[in-house]
Amino acid sequence: MKRAGTGTGERIAKWLAHAGIASRRDAEKMIAEGRVAVNGRRLTDPAVLVEPGDAVTVDKVPVEPPGRARLFRYHKPRGLLVTARDPQGRPTVFERLPPELPRVVSVGRLDLNSEGLLLLTTDGELARRLELPENGWLRRYRVRVHGHPDPKALAALAQGSTIDGVRYGPIEAGLDAIKGDNAWLTVSLREGKNREVRRVMEHLGLPVLRLLRVSYGPFVLGKLPRGAVEEVPAKVLREQLGIAAPKRRR
Repeated sequence: MKRAGTGTGERIAKWLAHAGIASRRDAEKMIAEGRVAVNGRRLTDPAVLVEPGDAVTVDKVPVEPPGRARLFRYHKPRGLLVTARDPQGRPTVFERLPPELPRVVSVGRLDLNSEGLLLLTTDGELARRLELPENGWLRRYRVRVHGHPDPKALAALAQGSTIDGVRYGPIEAGLDAIKGDNAWLTVSLREGKNREVRRVMEHLGLPVLRLLRVSYGPFVLGKLPRGAVEEVPAKVLREQLGIAAPKRRR
């Protein structure tokens, strides 16, 4: 273990992100809170370098060294929070994942009552990279709303909108079907703010009854069963992200 500039290792916050503990920013907070130790020494300096063979713990729990980045598709059910811990004791995604899955972090979030495609990765740095708006990736949703949408109002969303002082980027919204008092829409956006689809639809007088994410960039939900997890093939990682295939353990 050395300080940055004195060795060839990796900064501890980045090391923790690659190990799937948290994003680099959250890892820096953990270090500042004194939750991280290297070789038994509690750290407060995020500039410390981790060298091969160093023993790292978070909250006194050993952390496996980072491996190759892996990415998973997960069909999130309604009623689960995308968070590591909930003070109110509500169920979380990470409590329901298969026990054989490695430690993962989520790429962005879906709120409690939203469902569908959630990407999970073993690498916090990769998660941050996939979240960046600069990727220009479409996030596509199937949305059931209460009410009969005005096609002109939906089309106007492509110019962006401002609601309660918050500016939202362009949204593509198309009417798929009307069934009784409700309607199904396909909604696509490239930069999703917190609860953006729900807030924009409510602003149009269309409360959201169901929200299902069906794709995130090149990754699609497809026929993945609710609650199921499936690893993204190595070929797709190479083609879409330029990431080499993960080494398999013998």
